[in-house]
Amino acid sequence: MDLLQFARGPALTWAFAIFVFGMTWRLVGILLLKRRPDYSEPRNTASWTGAIKLIITRSWPHREFRKRTIFGLSVGYIFHIGLAIVVFGFAPHIMFIRSLTGLDWPNLPNAVIYISGAITIAALIIVMGRRLTNPVMRLISNFDDYFSWFVTITPVVTGMLAVAHLGARYETLLAIHILSIALLLVWFPFGKLMHSALIFISRGTTGALFERKGASI
Repeated sequence: MDLLQFARGPALTWAFAIFVFGMTWRLVGILLLKRRPDYSEPRNTASWTGAIKLIITRSWPHREFRKRTIFGLSVGYIFHIGLAIVVFGFAPHIMFIRSLTGLDWPNLPNAVIYISGAITIAALIIVMGRRLTNPVMRLISNFDDYFSWFVTITPVVTGMLAVAHLGARYETLLAIHILSIALLLVWFPFGKLMHSALIFISRGTTGALFERKGASI
């Protein structure tokens, strides 16, 4: 078994198994959290409107904080959108998803994918540079922050190298790319990357509680 066969076979299989287990464990754990009963009379019974409202309003900073946070927030949006374009717009990725789920959709032109990948890498480098140079961010950063950044940028870099055939044989580059994705899948449920799955749940829950209490959102 060569490296590519290992990456496509056991590595990816185990990575998916750990990913599914981890996601299930985290989500079930949240659902089983003990909640204290709320005996207060609800001010509004349509709590779902508060959930939607908070998800939308917290996706952009309040005017008072905009000047200080706009740069970091903008870079964050850039690399998140870039990642989404690369993951869900590249033809080989769509074929892989189709083989797993049966879902299919049109792919984007390769030029769009390559440009998005380059912009994503640049944005992630800026994010790390900001984290390393900002005293406050450096103080509150831990292993999770740095490792989550590493497992996020590595598949993009290795994917770009693979399509460009730079640095090694294509089969080797592809194997490294797949292994980096496997590492991302294994880490995803247990690190801060899980925020991408929980952010809407947490914001929606908070918004629903606010709406029930009649609090301003």
